[in-house]
Amino acid sequence: MSDSADPLVISFGEMLIDFVPDTSGVSLAESPAFIKAPGGAPANVACAVAKLGGNAAFIGKVGDDEFGKMLVDILRKNKVNTDGICFDTEARTALAFVTLRKDGEREFMFYRNPSADMLLAESELNMGLIKKAKVFHYGSISLISEPCRSAHLAAMKVARESGALLSYDPNVRLPLWPSKEAARSGIKSIWFDADFIKVSDDEVKFLTEGDPEKEDVVMSLWHDKLKLLLVTDGEKGCRYFTKVPSNIHP
Repeated sequence: MSDSADPLVISFGEMLIDFVPDTSGVSLAESPAFIKAPGGAPANVACAVAKLGGNAAFIGKVGDDEFGKMLVDILRKNKVNTDGICFDTEARTALAFVTLRKDGEREFMFYRNPSADMLLAESELNMGLIKKAKVFHYGSISLISEPCRSAHLAAMKVARESGALLSYDPNVRLPLWPSKEAARSGIKSIWFDADFIKVSDDEVKFLTEGDPEKEDVVMSLWHDKLKLLLVTDGEKGCRYFTKVPSNIHP
């Protein structure tokens, strides 16, 4: 368990319920039943940091419903600070149905019309908590619609001004964006603010429209303020790039 004096890592963004088939290798339509699981990439990061002994907090919004309360309870049980979480009495906690088909492709179906996480407003941000962050981590889903986009940008600004390092995992989910072009534009709109960026090989391909195995393609995502660019390659392991590019393969 971390000490409260340890450097604080704050994750900002969505927290939701994933429903996954109880049978492997089937499409969503073919699945006879689903198992609910806590989800949302930023929330997953907060739990991972806490489980590794770090000092973690999560900032976001969930519905004032059973699923929202369940998710916040899970964070607390994992020793994640929840002082930055708001509950929305009008909108529901987001749901996602996710499966890995036999062809190896993931299939997503989201229920956000709108969901509570999309409605987080700048006025609801716990700025005092954000100012304590040493690392401020976020994705791109919170950039898709207002008012959450403005809240995201305001939180980034305060974190940066307070001396935090900014960590970005684009976590591309195309079904949530109006178009592929909107996704590329939205994701890249905050690209040059990050100190750390983590992308998958598929995301490199999407963002660059090039071959993610080629180093010059990956390095086209580099910018001068960046300290670390991490590329995950699935079962092949990962690669990381710094000012002096280096590769790592487990």
